[in-house]
Amino acid sequence: MSEGKTIAMWSGPRNISTAMMYSFDNRDDCYATDEPLYAHFLMSTGAHHPGAKEVMKNHDTDFESVISHLTGPIPGGKPIWYQKHMCHHVMGNSDISWIGGLTNCFLIRDPREVLLSLSKITDSIDLMSTGLPQQIRIVEYLRGESGHNPPIFDSNEILEDPIALLRKLCDSLGIRFDEKMIYWDPGPRNCDGVWAKYWYDSVWSSSGFAPPSKRDGDLNATLSRVLEEAEPLYQKLRDIRISV
Repeated sequence: MSEGKTIAMWSGPRNISTAMMYSFDNRDDCYATDEPLYAHFLMSTGAHHPGAKEVMKNHDTDFESVISHLTGPIPGGKPIWYQKHMCHHVMGNSDISWIGGLTNCFLIRDPREVLLSLSKITDSIDLMSTGLPQQIRIVEYLRGESGHNPPIFDSNEILEDPIALLRKLCDSLGIRFDEKMIYWDPGPRNCDGVWAKYWYDSVWSSSGFAPPSKRDGDLNATLSRVLEEAEPLYQKLRDIRISV
């Protein structure tokens, strides 16, 4: 299998995406980048997220500049570049042809779990906030370009059997599996964006992939309607996922 590639992992929020970034960042051969389109998303939408002004001050808000960087040389002289992307950071009318030169993969999660988790941090939530419509758009674009489904993995299944699923992920990406991906030291990492202090408490206290646990709580009427819209999109992606 060949190395020397840029991996774009497309996820919705609250989707073990940060744990997955830490997993790749723990490899000696990998450079990791945290949500490089977040500042542009905040500037474009005015979304009321914690620390939004700080994010825009400290990270590049210019879309073309960010894309030029993401499609350029791998930083740090590493053979692998792992880019953690939130699907909802891609505007609905934006050109996504730039992703064609990347090795793309996807993380999905039961939208009820996503909404229960997300609602504890922000009240700015609608269907687009789940990232599912954007994931569908990106998957269909890639399928149209290649004729094949890109690799899609369910977050809960990764938590249930991280070694088996990470092996399958690495196989699908054409890179070797590294056992360092299973565990990492607790606490912040150099790859974190400045927003980490608002969002990453649970992963900072972790040292690896924890077994899945069903989140308790009820959704209010607004979020219940979002869930109704989100479930068919999630199932469409889940039907073509890679599993054990």
